[in-house]
Amino acid sequence: MRPSPLLSRPGAVATAPGDPDEAVPAHLGDPGREQAALAEGRAACALARDVVAVTGPDRLSWLTTLSSQVLTSLEPGDGGAEALLLDAQGHITHALAALDDGHALWLVTEAGGGEDLTAFLDSMRFMLRVEIAERPDIMVLGALGEGLDALAQAARDTASDASEAPDVQAGTAEAQGSLIGLWRDPWPGVVEGGTSYDVGADRPHPGEGYRAGFVLVPAQSVDAVAGTFLAAEPRRRLAGALAWEALRIEAGRPRRAREADARAIPHELDWLRTAVHLTKGCYPGQETIARTLNLGRPPRRLTVLQLDGLGGDLPRPGASVRMGERFVGTVTSVARHHELGPIALALLRRAVPAGEQLTVEITEVDEATGETVVVGRVDAAQEPLVSPEGRAQASPAERPGAELRKGLRL
Repeated sequence: MRPSPLLSRPGAVATAPGDPDEAVPAHLGDPGREQAALAEGRAACALARDVVAVTGPDRLSWLTTLSSQVLTSLEPGDGGAEALLLDAQGHITHALAALDDGHALWLVTEAGGGEDLTAFLDSMRFMLRVEIAERPDIMVLGALGEGLDALAQAARDTASDASEAPDVQAGTAEAQGSLIGLWRDPWPGVVEGGTSYDVGADRPHPGEGYRAGFVLVPAQSVDAVAGTFLAAEPRRRLAGALAWEALRIEAGRPRRAREADARAIPHELDWLRTAVHLTKGCYPGQETIARTLNLGRPPRRLTVLQLDGLGGDLPRPGASVRMGERFVGTVTSVARHHELGPIALALLRRAVPAGEQLTVEITEVDEATGETVVVGRVDAAQEPLVSPEGRAQASPAERPGAELRKGLRL
């Protein structure tokens, strides 16, 4: 994606090069207060995402056959849906926020992923009546709670030149100002056809109060929409990616650019909650989805880690998690939460006991050699998202065919 116009705002500090969020501000001067305002519905945030538009009468039925989700029921203004694209082995290749305006299906993916997504979809068109285009002229602004509806209203109230988004359906942009679409994050709910992997959990989901979403606006309108949002209420402010990430991590919300490595399957991240329909028709990776749900257990599990903040140093994404001296997992996301202190998401081996105290390695780069060296460890307590039991709410009580096997043993 193009660099966000909000990087030009006073106090904006850029995210480090190479980070998935490098195209948007890391913060605008006060990450802690930005987090608090975002959590209270008083802030808006630029999100590092690419946008792809799919048009044509077959767009919804076609994407349904390729993805893990049923998209044929999408309608304008319904908040959209979440879907995954998987390879033949069930590994996650793209995570998509999808919304349809009656003319185009808008697909939002990680920054840097739009080109690959467009190329893949174009290769799968065959004779179907669809057209695919990457849309760098469309950008994403996010908010939580009441702030999301306020942000959408600010976009509606901001006039937009139709030339800024030339392929948006005639009349739609004009009628809604700069608002092209509104997507509501279903996390951590369990959508129709989904299931959760929190079997045996004896506490509320850490994302119980998480109500996130975003709006699509023309790139040239981003700064004006932000200005309209801020002007409507004096306590509002802009937030950076650090604030958004801290609240996402607190909620246990997986992100393709952070949590999904090359071998990740949706079960490990509890992504069957919001992005997978278990009874839809065939699609790439469906065999892995069904086999792991009915016959197996995910080899790893996502967990929130509460980190000891006394040392002051944060682990880096990719840091090793240890149980005693044994390697048991990898940190995927890290943040300083304005109330909880240092927190992280990590993928652990499924069999690691949920109550086990862990440690996370602290590393730094040796300036002389360029090598990453371990300089310490920090204690970490688990808040499991996927149960070590490895069963979903929709998993059968017994493996299919168990009665036949019992009969053979008799």
